[in-house]
Amino acid sequence: MSFVNIGFGNIVNSNKIVSMITSDSAPAKRIVAGAKESGNIIDATQGRRTRCVIICDDYVVLSALMPDTIATRINGNPPKEEI
Repeated sequence: MSFVNIGFGNIVNSNKIVSMITSDSAPAKRIVAGAKESGNIIDATQGRRTRCVIICDDYVVLSALMPDTIATRINGNPPKEEI
């Protein structure tokens, strides 16, 4: 099992993540609304603005970090290309 920090000391099992999307789109808002109705949502924003909707196997997690930040944490810091 490997875990990833999604902000403010909250961690998620990275093997269970299916997708990470920004919270700005209408489909993301529908996913969040549906998860709230079914009780399958975890709010890890600590009261801050939701920037990432993490879709996992059985639940939806809200994070205040950008999806690319979380992806970098999952993949490690890739080496920068030299120009």
